[in-house]
Amino acid sequence: MKPTKIIIAVSGASGAHLGLRAAQLLPQGYEGHIIATDHAKTVLEKENRFHLHDPENIAAPTASGSFGADAMLVAPCSMNTLAKIACGMADNLVTRSAAVMLKERRRLVLAPREMPFSPIALEQMHKLSQYGVVIAPPVMGYYAEHDTIDAMERFIIGKWFDLLGIDNELYTRWSGQ
Repeated sequence: MKPTKIIIAVSGASGAHLGLRAAQLLPQGYEGHIIATDHAKTVLEKENRFHLHDPENIAAPTASGSFGADAMLVAPCSMNTLAKIACGMADNLVTRSAAVMLKERRRLVLAPREMPFSPIALEQMHKLSQYGVVIAPPVMGYYAEHDTIDAMERFIIGKWFDLLGIDNELYTRWSGQ
């Protein structure tokens, strides 16, 4: 079954543009729920098909399993947010929504933004991966021969959408030739 309710959380500052682009590229027919920092909210408020949620409001609909979100992307995912999710801390709407996705066994994709990864972060990613969380940093596929920043971003976001079960044609797929 294709997901219809998608949560996109934008945590941290570095790479926030990719989370915002993912929200903007979400195909018609998907109900987007955005949890974003104050800076991200300013941009997203101009897009009227998104439901913006205050990241400090843990009573928002996305904080409940009965809300029925189908999938969640955290892009970028700061190491702080990743650590909280790995340890089961649900102290804001992003981490609470991620906790709900875990308990409901729904798709959760985290796009960590640090490089290089510390041993602690790698351990936390491994732990989350064992719980079914997909760890998908924004890494380019050079076979797609990107010639612009836009093409690189579309490739990364298209790969995230693939992981979330969202049909898309954002990038040229590998053809084996």
